[in-house]
Amino acid sequence: MLLLLSACDRDPKPATEANVPTVAGGTPQIQDISQKIASDSTNASLYATRGALWYENENFDEGIADFEKAIRLDSTKAEYYHILADIYMDYYKSRQGLQVMEKAGLLFPDKTPTLLKLAEFQLIVKQHTPALATLQRIQQREPLNPEMFFMFGNVFSDMGKTDQAITAYQSAVENDPKLVDAWIKLADLLAEKGLPQAAKYYDNAIKADSGSVEALHAKAYYLSNKKNDLKGSVALYKKINTINPQYYEGYYNLGLLYLDMDSVQQAYQSFDLTVKFAPEFPDGYFHRAIAAEMKGDKAQAKSDFENVLRISPDFEGAKAGLQRVK
Repeated sequence: MLLLLSACDRDPKPATEANVPTVAGGTPQIQDISQKIASDSTNASLYATRGALWYENENFDEGIADFEKAIRLDSTKAEYYHILADIYMDYYKSRQGLQVMEKAGLLFPDKTPTLLKLAEFQLIVKQHTPALATLQRIQQREPLNPEMFFMFGNVFSDMGKTDQAITAYQSAVENDPKLVDAWIKLADLLAEKGLPQAAKYYDNAIKADSGSVEALHAKAYYLSNKKNDLKGSVALYKKINTINPQYYEGYYNLGLLYLDMDSVQQAYQSFDLTVKFAPEFPDGYFHRAIAAEMKGDKAQAKSDFENVLRISPDFEGAKAGLQRVK
């Protein structure tokens, strides 16, 4: 989730205890915790529990205030800092999130999960040198830690140091062959270099977890975009949709492949499932409109182009398509 986050900051109202609802605010579950806090106001775990519920419901100010209170009451729980930092990141306040993790790194210098998370946050805000330094702190104590090697690979990759990233990912999977994400990253870099070993590493990712949608999707993308094996890619996307019927990207990419194969009706059906499971995904409507237009169903195409523009008013392809079918 963190890789999707922006590094820019919003300017929300400051989180203070004064504007945190107690019994009167939130879901019934939050209200229940609030009542317990009213009678046990120095219990840090209650504030952390409520803070996590606020966060789950995207009440970021309230979640921040509760975790800050929990930390004031009990500063020995590293997980409180971790979740508080996550809230800041999801609230587009990356600077504050990083500051929280920097403090946690000082308070818990021997906790590997804390240092890994600190390195992740440093990477998110493009502080590559500090991230490498944080990972070296782990390496001094745990020289074969696979998650550390994985993060080294992520940092080197982000820096454009592909060969060093490949070496780091190889070390990660050597020390933990079940580390699916590392196999995928390694295969992606090899595929970009045009090296044939990429196929084997995608297969290793799938062997590590045969139910991993991410591993299957990565191999399917590789087959269609690097090997021009459309049928092989179609088979994998169908498998993905069997494993996770609500994974809309599987239907969407399958639809694109069917368009490339001139299987318009099958493409339309795939895009139909895409918008069923992702009703606010404009590209799903756009390509369903294209498929409808190719079938000669201008009324459906018009409706879908309009759906695209409802969600994304500046979508130029939808504007042009709407003019065509009108």
